Amino acid sequence: MPTISLCMIVKNEEKTLQRCLVSVQDIADEIIIVDTGSTDKTRDIARDFTEKIYNFKWINDFAAARNYSYDQATMDYILWLDADDVILPADWNKLIELKDSLDPSVDIVMLKYNAAFDDQGNVILSYMRERLSKRSGKYRWQEPVHEYLLAVGNTILADICVTHLREHSSAPGRNLTIYENLILQGRELTPRGLYYYARELKDNEKYVTAIEYFNKFLDSGLGWVEDNINACHELSRCYDAIGDYKKSLVSMLKSFEYDTPRAEICCQLGYHFKAVENYAQALFWFELATKLKKPKNCWGFIQDDYWGFIPNIELCVCYFKLGNIEEAVKCNNKAAEYKPQDPAVIYNKQYFERLTAIPD
Repeated sequence: MPTISLCMIVKNEEKTLQRCLVSVQDIADEIIIVDTGSTDKTRDIARDFTEKIYNFKWINDFAAARNYSYDQATMDYILWLDADDVILPADWNKLIELKDSLDPSVDIVMLKYNAAFDDQGNVILSYMRERLSKRSGKYRWQEPVHEYLLAVGNTILADICVTHLREHSSAPGRNLTIYENLILQGRELTPRGLYYYARELKDNEKYVTAIEYFNKFLDSGLGWVEDNINACHELSRCYDAIGDYKKSLVSMLKSFEYDTPRAEICCQLGYHFKAVENYAQALFWFELATKLKKPKNCWGFIQDDYWGFIPNIELCVCYFKLGNIEEAVKCNNKAAEYKPQDPAVIYNKQYFERLTAIPD
């Protein structure tokens, strides 16, 4: 059976660290905590689980901190988590089974990351991450922010999830500031850096500059296909935010250059036509979204609601606006199969019941 080092970088994580370590302590053969400047009880909590606690002076470089944590590992494989991640019981069992049966020829194990949830606990954002890597491969982290493990070799995808249970947001503007300092230092952003810098700009409502960098990323021709598709999606939202709806439409259609249509894009096209009350065209795109199959083993961002719930709840609205109450009811019922307790589903159901009620 291979041994596993758990490597983590932390700072002021007293609210989440214990929960994380309890969920994984029986899987990891050693736990390595690299602290980048905590002023709360983070280190005290860590001492209950490990003696291997190290200081690392924060230099605005996540990859550097993670690489330092990897340098301390001594086991066969390295697993990484953030303090607000957990391994839920069902996935704990699967991870134990994987550890028991892992072929030593495997270099990298990709695990699904459930990164965001709705109010009912349904996953609304997921993607794959390189969670487990062979220590002898000497894999290194790249990029100072939105870092990734530069991993090649025999890679497998495991049906195991890491769950993100965020208790607090990152410091406002932290990632954006890191990118801006890199640019001030004259450092050229990689294609990945262009993409994530554009996302940070968009999230901070700097839409005009975000548009510039999304276009730089796409024009480079060097982006990963999943990032290209997502960049088109985010670019369209930026154009919407500044009122340039024609370029928003062009950006969405551009995504079809990279792969077959994705439900996220089809729904965005549906929103585009719904906003101008062109319900027939909106209906076409929402309906297309319901017919698409979610990509298997996709490593990019999957916004799960677009692959079932959203297109059906929007089809309900479109059919209602077009006067087809029967189809509107059917679509609301279909949306209810995904989220029976969603407020929109419940409201629509009650509205249609009142609408079709026979007076006494």
